[in-house]
Amino acid sequence: MAFLLLAILIFMVPSSNASWPPSPGYWPSSKFGSMSFYKGFRNLWGPQHQREEQNALTIWLDRTSGSGFKSVKPFRSGYFGASIKLQPGYTAGVITAFYLSNNEAHPGFHDEVDIEFLGTTFGRPYTLQTNVYIRGSGDGKIIGREMKFHLWFDPTQAFHHYAIMWSPKEIIFLVDDVPIRRYPRKSAATFPLRPMWLYGSIWDASSWATEDGKYKADYKYQPFVARYTNFKASGCTAYAPARCHPVSASPYRSGGLTRQQYRAMRWVQRYHMVYNYCMDSKRDHRLTPECWG
Repeated sequence: MAFLLLAILIFMVPSSNASWPPSPGYWPSSKFGSMSFYKGFRNLWGPQHQREEQNALTIWLDRTSGSGFKSVKPFRSGYFGASIKLQPGYTAGVITAFYLSNNEAHPGFHDEVDIEFLGTTFGRPYTLQTNVYIRGSGDGKIIGREMKFHLWFDPTQAFHHYAIMWSPKEIIFLVDDVPIRRYPRKSAATFPLRPMWLYGSIWDASSWATEDGKYKADYKYQPFVARYTNFKASGCTAYAPARCHPVSASPYRSGGLTRQQYRAMRWVQRYHMVYNYCMDSKRDHRLTPECWG
């Protein structure tokens, strides 16, 4: 009887391989110290919708305004991370973002590397969207390179660490040090090379954020709140000498991922990726040559 009960319990408990990522074996976030918000950032807009307390920054959106912040320094490579906690409940149409951009320096022809949380309706998971914009092939056209995920945990219940590792060779997106996406440099035309600043924001994107705009922001649920802490921004600033060595997401000085990190990333993409622009037959892949290069 005891054997039968044990067998039933084993059958009922999900395999760890199907419920949580394999260990990446290396934790880049542990290599970089945290900094306070006021040491590394400044308000960009909506100062009345920001509050810093107990080493955490709270920003919120209501019908009057959202809020955003920006790093003091521009970077040309580095590790950029923050621990973020999202609001539960109805958040459709709302974007909570943590990203690199040079839009203010190159308006209409900018580079951008995004981590964006797309708001959702009751009972539905948040979508984590990663995106890479580059200046294109000289025609000024901005082409998104989206990959989307449903996370293996509830991002409203606790802080989790989200990061972008940007080097001259590749961009790696990480969640709690687990690589979820690697975007390699295939050519100068498909990779951001100009200095970028680090940003965070919360704003109304009802026209597209939730199921392509089907569900809008509903301000009877305001304010929509996001909390950030454990900020990390370490790397080569735009003012650093040319000999500044880019940081790495792996134990290898030359960069790249280990076999164990690749294994963890493949697990995430197998079980939790819900959209890959390279697999979208509706896209014109002449504009995204890295998909097939």
